[in-house]
Amino acid sequence: RFAKREEAKMGKPIAPVKRKEEFKSPISKGWIIVLAFVLCGGLIFEILKLFF
Repeated sequence: RFAKREEAKMGKPIAPVKRKEEFKSPISKGWIIVLAFVLCGGLIFEILKLFF
């Protein structure tokens, strides 16, 4: 029983170290904000024109 358990452990690392790399976007946050403003800004200005 003991030998089977030890044999099953063989080849396995004692403490597997897996580091999760931080996800890095290919586009910076600033450019995403600019893009969102360009896409949605026109709509916002049109709505403002309707009320004022």
